[in-house]
Amino acid sequence: MNAYDSNAEGGSAGRGRTGAESVRAVPPPGKRPATGALLGLALGDALGFPTEFNDVPAILAKCGPWREMELITPAIVSDDTQMTLALGRGLRTAMERGSLGPLRLARPVREEFVGWYHSPENNRAPGRTCLVACEQLSHHPDRVWQDASQLHSKGCGANMRVAPLGLAPALSEEQRAGAAQLQSALTHGHPTALAASDLTAHAVHLLAQGAEPTGLVGLLRSYALDNRTRYHERWLGDLWTRGQDPSAEQFIARGWDECLGILERLQDAVREGGVETDPCLATGEGWIAEEAFATGLLCFLLLPAEPVTAIRRAACTSGDSDSIACLTGAFAGAHLGAGAWPAEWAERIEYRDELLELGHAWDG
Repeated sequence: MNAYDSNAEGGSAGRGRTGAESVRAVPPPGKRPATGALLGLALGDALGFPTEFNDVPAILAKCGPWREMELITPAIVSDDTQMTLALGRGLRTAMERGSLGPLRLARPVREEFVGWYHSPENNRAPGRTCLVACEQLSHHPDRVWQDASQLHSKGCGANMRVAPLGLAPALSEEQRAGAAQLQSALTHGHPTALAASDLTAHAVHLLAQGAEPTGLVGLLRSYALDNRTRYHERWLGDLWTRGQDPSAEQFIARGWDECLGILERLQDAVREGGVETDPCLATGEGWIAEEAFATGLLCFLLLPAEPVTAIRRAACTSGDSDSIACLTGAFAGAHLGAGAWPAEWAERIEYRDELLELGHAWDG
């Protein structure tokens, strides 16, 4: 029995098929994609948190067969879910004040990130880039946020938290893309971190709107090509001048080119369909933004009708397992909705009430 209906895990039919071969699970009317994505993100995070920094043999020795991995008790999450909620709260505040724009978004999100930085619950092995940037945002409140942005870093800490931008309703494509890149730039200013955050939010949005998994990589590739030289100056300001690129267009193109490269690897991995093989071998270990995006999406695309199996596969990987699995959970939940997750898991996930509150607000 799952959290909201009886579709649970999707059964075992099609287990091990590629996304191109699997039959798409048809979600019921009112699937509630925002609730599904946020719960899935947290469940994947909690499942992968204990396996981070372990290789696959060590995970199997500790947890048993990966298809039978169980949620830990208590079901605590990492900084991935904490920062997703911080972004979600900041985004909600900004949207309640009027049409979303860069100043309206940056202020409350900055405050939420600083609040997370000082929280006693910030004890879940957070990434160094987030800590350094948030410390600077906190200690220099009168300085522009661009001064704190870590332009050298394309760690996955920016796009593992970006799902709210793919779920919030009534945003234009420009608002969603600009906001996704801005929230990244508050901490991770590398152009690949910006592009990967934008691409992750777009993927979540497409799935929440009903896009078929079989065509998703093609849609994302087209989006990356269309935006390859588009620098969102209204949202990012003069961030690009702090690097060493001769123009804003060349700055952002570096990021999109790396994302286009990983999309090619992702497409090849989906065609091969090797669900029993560590996904990190195909698309990377996930410590950097474009690899976390691709490996998380790969786990979903290999098992699009089996959300629990997908996050188990993501949690049993040799790389940044919690970030990979939280992205897989966000993609699966956006696609299948709130009914994707077992009730006995959803009911005991940490921060459950806040996850459900945000999901309800954005599902309408």
